[in-house]
Amino acid sequence: MLLSPMVLFFGLGAFAAFARSDLAIPEAIGKGMAIFLMVAIGLKGGVAVAGEGITMSLMAAAAIGVALAFVLPLPAYWITRVVGRQSPVDAAAIAAHYGSVSVVTFVAGLETLKLAGLLPSGHMVAVLALMETPAIVTGLLLARRALAVQQPASGLLHETLLNGSVVLLIGSFLIGLAIGSDGFAQIAPVFEAGFRGVLCLFLLDMGLVAARRLRETRSLTVNLAAVAVVVPVCNGFVGAALGALGQLSLADAAALAILAASASYIAVPAAMRMALPQANAGTSLAMSLGVTFPFNVVAGIPLYIWFAQLMGAR
Repeated sequence: MLLSPMVLFFGLGAFAAFARSDLAIPEAIGKGMAIFLMVAIGLKGGVAVAGEGITMSLMAAAAIGVALAFVLPLPAYWITRVVGRQSPVDAAAIAAHYGSVSVVTFVAGLETLKLAGLLPSGHMVAVLALMETPAIVTGLLLARRALAVQQPASGLLHETLLNGSVVLLIGSFLIGLAIGSDGFAQIAPVFEAGFRGVLCLFLLDMGLVAARRLRETRSLTVNLAAVAVVVPVCNGFVGAALGALGQLSLADAAALAILAASASYIAVPAAMRMALPQANAGTSLAMSLGVTFPFNVVAGIPLYIWFAQLMGAR
């Protein structure tokens, strides 16, 4: 894993940022690559489900994933309050990040699983999409409890359910479901052959962004950095254990563990910016993007696969 092209390109970006190189990926190109990756993974997931059909495994994975997304922010909130010494509002925002999911971490995880000869079911893309929003709801409930106020939910629902990443993932998934393998064959040269190359370039950009965020922030303490490693590891273990108990395949249980451990740095920050403007967004992003994301890409993903094996998933 450490010598995979994905990790090496991420490391190159991080090195360039820490060395204060002027290397930069234009923001428009970075967004374009993110769109490409989300569309590609959504399409391939929909095509896979079109071939598999609606199965008990799909329903079990979806139920476990949604339950995890609702519950995982609770221990994250507690440990952030106690160990990280954050205010209730900041802890709630951080907890929402660690209950939701990262598309890019999931994509990197899929590639690692493929290199290990494990092929998750296509329906895990649907589980990914379902897991983005529940953690935001839990985080906001925790914050409202601390603030003792009621805030309108209509804008929040619009922001989360129609967030660009959610729309792209679900929309592309439905398109893949509709066209099936025959329809996908027409566009496979773009979305299949070019996928790993674009992923490497995107991770180069993520290395630049993560390292610069980590270098610039002043709110990231040693305790918070520890939380940003310990929480995803615990989440990954829980995800692997529940996947095994739910009788998911080894590949699906590992994918679920990766999702549980991934931590959002795209959808949740956008929702928190609107719903909890008083929360310190810099701290949340420094933790999820500056610490958790690099940890997962370099060391976490293989660990979560091992968790799934340890739990007896087959």
